Amino acid sequence: MKHKISFTLNNERVEHEVEPNKTLLRMLRDDFDLTGAKEGCGQGECGACTILMDGKPVNSCLVLGVDADGRDILTIEGLANGTELDKLQASFITNGALQCGYCTPGMIMAAKGLLLVNPNPTEEEVLKAIEGNLCRCTGYKKIIEAIMEVAEK
Repeated sequence: MKHKISFTLNNERVEHEVEPNKTLLRMLRDDFDLTGAKEGCGQGECGACTILMDGKPVNSCLVLGVDADGRDILTIEGLANGTELDKLQASFITNGALQCGYCTPGMIMAAKGLLLVNPNPTEEEVLKAIEGNLCRCTGYKKIIEAIMEVAEK
């Protein structure tokens, strides 16, 4: 039996019917075709599925879709303003902070969550904010540089 929920998804109010056991990640990917958030571990350990819920980073693989009811959900697809990339997205590109791209959406969303509450973080605060996001390609140096570049502006 599906549950009817209503929430804001990437700045647009939506109503949806979702199965009670479907994760937010699966709902976003399967029902809304928002495939930026990736399923890595499915256990909240890798951060590939990170989205913002009410402005805070969450592992969408650990949240049920029904828990989105009444919430504000922001995915990587909702960061850009039309064709204009968010500053973090642009900085990741210009700083070479992405390679395979699998972790990139979750990494950017974790950083966005930090910058919403602390627009001028220290490097240590950036490291703390992204510590739950695993990357096997970049070694994190360029990721941290990309985030710090946005923070400094």
